[in-house]
Amino acid sequence: MSSPSKRREMDLMKLMMSDYKVEMVNDGMQEFFVEFRGPTESIYQGGVWKVRVELPDAYPYKSPSIGFINKIYHPNVDEMSGSVCLDVINQTWSPMFDLVNVFEVFLPQLLLYPNPSDPLNGEAAALMMRDRPSYEQKVKEYCQKYAKPEDAGITPEDKSSDEEELSEEEDDSGDEDILGKPDP
Repeated sequence: MSSPSKRREMDLMKLMMSDYKVEMVNDGMQEFFVEFRGPTESIYQGGVWKVRVELPDAYPYKSPSIGFINKIYHPNVDEMSGSVCLDVINQTWSPMFDLVNVFEVFLPQLLLYPNPSDPLNGEAAALMMRDRPSYEQKVKEYCQKYAKPEDAGITPEDKSSDEEELSEEEDDSGDEDILGKPDP
């Protein structure tokens, strides 16, 4: 397991097995897109983003490059390029972290706890510090305008199958209404 390419392959498989939609850019495993949903019970809830991930040759010893493809209004995300300013990815990355950490911990934490004192989007940071309700309203407007499933490249069929997978707590009786009763 010592080789970076083996680790890259394992981390990518682990990410795919964690119910994230992953779209490879080329045959290699260095560049791909991941579907990322806003954290529940946050102002980003309901938003769906396509996030570009590029793994350097030295991954996992060097951090991945992460960027939002569709627009997001956040102090620590550059509005034009989608680049993310996050210490744990940019400065304090460790080989102990993996891609699942990025999507299950680091990005949700970034959205839940923005750092307006270290902004990539100065306007969002200033608005957040000056007028929190207006900032939150603008985030929600961006989610509605730019972070719908189709903005992240998700087709309606993909979305419905995803929702079925995500809502396992619901019983299966609803499927009968759609599919009809099974043959005896």
